[in-house]
Amino acid sequence: MINLAAGQCLPSREGESGLAQIEIEELLFHIIGWRASEADGVPCLERVFEFGNLVKALDFANQVADLAEEQGQRPALIVEWSRVIVQWRTQAAFGLHRNDFIMAAKTDELFDAAR
Repeated sequence: MINLAAGQCLPSREGESGLAQIEIEELLFHIIGWRASEADGVPCLERVFEFGNLVKALDFANQVADLAEEQGQRPALIVEWSRVIVQWRTQAAFGLHRNDFIMAAKTDELFDAAR
């Protein structure tokens, strides 16, 4: 099993090609619970994280924001009463980037620590 969470994000270049479908399928195997989706016409990875209340959901969203700043990435975060929807996407790339998978795995680690 690949330890994506141990990886560091690399700067992406404008117009860089995204991963091939076979690479996406291979990497999805390592981030259980995530799905390849599309948001606003841009491919993304998405997962819903459930919490018992709004305070826990907001705390988790803030942790994801701190992680994103540290790695130079930009997630979409949707906070609802007891859940957070996280979307990772690299807009500079035309498709999903390895950085998106690294960030998904790092987000999973945050969630595991929060429980």
